[in-house]
Amino acid sequence: MHKFETHQGFSRTFQDGKLTLGLGMPLESYSGSFPKMDLKKQIALAKKVEEYGFASLFVRDAPVYDPSFGDVGFLYDPLMFLSYVAAQTEKIALGTASVVTTLRNPLHLAKSAATLDHLSDGRFLFGAATGDRQIEFPTFRVDPENKLALFQESIEVMRTVWGNIEPKIETANVQLTTGDIVPKPLLKDIPVFGTGYSGQTLEWLAAHTDGWLFYAQGINEQRALIERWRAETTTFKPFTQPISLDLSENPREAPKPIQGGFRAGHLFIKDYLSAYENIGVNHIIFGLKAGKRPADEVIQELGEYVVPHFPAYT
Repeated sequence: MHKFETHQGFSRTFQDGKLTLGLGMPLESYSGSFPKMDLKKQIALAKKVEEYGFASLFVRDAPVYDPSFGDVGFLYDPLMFLSYVAAQTEKIALGTASVVTTLRNPLHLAKSAATLDHLSDGRFLFGAATGDRQIEFPTFRVDPENKLALFQESIEVMRTVWGNIEPKIETANVQLTTGDIVPKPLLKDIPVFGTGYSGQTLEWLAAHTDGWLFYAQGINEQRALIERWRAETTTFKPFTQPISLDLSENPREAPKPIQGGFRAGHLFIKDYLSAYENIGVNHIIFGLKAGKRPADEVIQELGEYVVPHFPAYT
């Protein structure tokens, strides 16, 4: 039995040898740095996404807006926003892709994540990252040379806090010698996913995380990477990747590359997804920012013609 077999978010989204689909929020296309983020519309669309059988909704994390980066990343605090979505949905998995753990105290983060785990009834998937915007580190007075060690510390501290009563923890940034961090997650653990390499070795990620969020790349490169990942993991640890999508109104339109993904009709998308399922990709998160069509149209078309071939499990 997999340790997260009864975790609602994990069991809905991941199964060995199968592929499911998710969407990144905000559920809208936009140009420039800032989305509109009409909250009522976002929640209405999130409910539609759930009804159509998508497995997940994911949000990004950008603690500081960097105007030179060209994209705010996500407007709201990811864990607070997912709590808002959790209160108005029932089954869909809710994930971060990914929380910048290096800029947060791991005890605060452990408490926030466990809170979201309770508020969502066990639907939270915790993507973790080291951060990729250079202004963040001096802003928080964090030495970027330490971010790889901080990433390891965050995951190890959170796991210890989640799984133990009144643990004793002494690390570079934590001295928990009395008291406790509550609540504990429903299963005394939360699925944690590394993002890219996060400066770690593949062996460390395979040993200390529950799955891998990796960037989109060609099918041959992705196949080789997944084979290496499977060779290092002794239990099923899913492989997830994002894709930027511009869905054509013509279902037969051939693919054209865009940054981080492609423009195509839904017939190609089905074939594309089948190919990536065959090489071992377990979950794909579509991003809609680069699209030309309204998000509700895209969600409906994917929900009617694509998702039934790659449905969520619960």
